[in-house]
Amino acid sequence: MPCARPIATLCRHLWRILRPQVLMLLTLSCAYAFDGANPPGRTGSQALSFGVLPLSGPLESRRDWQPLIDEMGTAIGQPIRMLSVTSYEALEAAIQRQEVDIAFLSGKMTLNAVTQHGMRVIAQVTRDDGLPGYRAVLLARRGGPVTRENLYESPGRWRLARGSDLSMSGYVVPHLQLFLPHGIQPERYFLSETIATHQDNALAVANGEADLATNNTADLERFRSRFPAEYEQLEVLWESELIPHAQIVVRSQLPSTLRHSIARFLLHYGQSPTPESERQRKVLQQLHGFAGFLPADGQSLESTASINHALARQSALKSQWVSTQALQERLRRLDDAHQALLQQLRSEP
Repeated sequence: MPCARPIATLCRHLWRILRPQVLMLLTLSCAYAFDGANPPGRTGSQALSFGVLPLSGPLESRRDWQPLIDEMGTAIGQPIRMLSVTSYEALEAAIQRQEVDIAFLSGKMTLNAVTQHGMRVIAQVTRDDGLPGYRAVLLARRGGPVTRENLYESPGRWRLARGSDLSMSGYVVPHLQLFLPHGIQPERYFLSETIATHQDNALAVANGEADLATNNTADLERFRSRFPAEYEQLEVLWESELIPHAQIVVRSQLPSTLRHSIARFLLHYGQSPTPESERQRKVLQQLHGFAGFLPADGQSLESTASINHALARQSALKSQWVSTQALQERLRRLDDAHQALLQQLRSEP
């Protein structure tokens, strides 16, 4: 039939737009059944829930994290079940409902978990390169139509694949350090905007389904090892300043002895000169090239808080105001809130 191809094209376009929302609803409705986690209010020897950011996808996350989670359960003498989700928003909602006991989170989600949802930082990821963080990047197809020059000169032309609003490298930092300085409001500037995982966004550019994608240097290394042919199709147009590494948080309501046991397990994981540690180091390498975990507390979130504060200020300065006085009042409130947040983080145990 002559109209079949346009209808199929329309369906694919609608699916790309609606996919993140559909997956999030599916995750919220069946996450616990999928992973076998216990419902809220678990006590005693019932399994703890470990939530993980969906950097690649729920199945990949489950496969990569399961060895460490199983060992942790044995070490602390309590079973741990993994909450594997398809979106940042689904994990944020589970944390908000106090259905997550332990979680691996990036900056903005960690900040929300600590300041709003009764969790505390116990460890921070470290990598073999020794850098205190990673960088956000903007990807394009190698040899494709988008260049560093025409990126800023072609409104309404390019298709952007980006991360969740809660993602530091997928949204927050590119917005602050790339788009806003060039006067770009993504929702108005780009022909289309889709939201997915870093892996899916990189694949979208490599396969010609998007013209640009946000990502980061750590996940791009992982992408290269898993999709070498697609990686060769990509080009980095821009890199950000360093973003602090992700952290491990636990629920403050857990007994202090249990929190300390979890932290002790993480800090020693893969760090001794034994055959067992050698095996653990291979597990860490599978986890986005981790080298181990360092002790951390609320103060480790000060850099993230400053990034979010800078984005809020820049967004205010780029907005229209009825008067200069109204703008100054908005900036004053943002600055006051930021100082109060820093004081809260510095008082976190």
